[in-house]
Amino acid sequence: MTKGNVTFILHKPQLSENIGACARGIKNFGFNKLVLIDPKPLFPNDKIIATSVGAKDIIKKSKVYENLENVVGQIDILIATSARIRNKNIKHIELKDLKKINFKKKVGFLFGSEASGLSNNEITYTNYTLSISTDKNFKSLNLSHSLIIIAQYISNLLSKEKFKPKKTKKFKAASKKEILAMTNLCIKHLNQINFFKQKEKKPIMLENLRNIFYKMELSDKETRILSSVFASLGKKRWLTKFYVSL
Repeated sequence: MTKGNVTFILHKPQLSENIGACARGIKNFGFNKLVLIDPKPLFPNDKIIATSVGAKDIIKKSKVYENLENVVGQIDILIATSARIRNKNIKHIELKDLKKINFKKKVGFLFGSEASGLSNNEITYTNYTLSISTDKNFKSLNLSHSLIIIAQYISNLLSKEKFKPKKTKKFKAASKKEILAMTNLCIKHLNQINFFKQKEKKPIMLENLRNIFYKMELSDKETRILSSVFASLGKKRWLTKFYVSL
């Protein structure tokens, strides 16, 4: 198993010290991929480099994006860290369940900001939410500590010679990029027919829609079929308008 398939994603990190400590933790356990989404501090900066303590190469190779959606398409399995069950439609797992994850695929671990964590909307882009067992009276973990615990666990998991990912059905699962494209196509046509009439309810309706598509665990063939259906509906609606206008 290669550790090169694992990416650690920091969503809107607030503190330079935590970013540096996360880079250090990533290198401590033999990983090398760090992604930052809309970091608050200037990146990179001297404080980040100093607290990375020898992991300057991780900082140098890391990538920065403006939003989560730009990253989702590059990951096959996205796991969000959360101290509690945030969304009943997203499967919630613990560290011990990571042995069932297929690390031959591109796996991303998503960490929320120190101040507010991850929103419900951001959670909808993920396949799983992951919690780390702590004292029930004090569940909050520092960002870098959470990352280090997870990195250490999966490092040990991947280093075991007997480790074998859970066998899956013989079909090619759709990538997150394919599902995201299909979902956006569906939303595009729903917007065109003014499906979201109650504007205040649109955000939660979009969350539910993404939940449905990600929860279905579609194959690439099924995703192509649904995309064709959505595209055909849009084309048919355009042709109807064209002929009516003649």
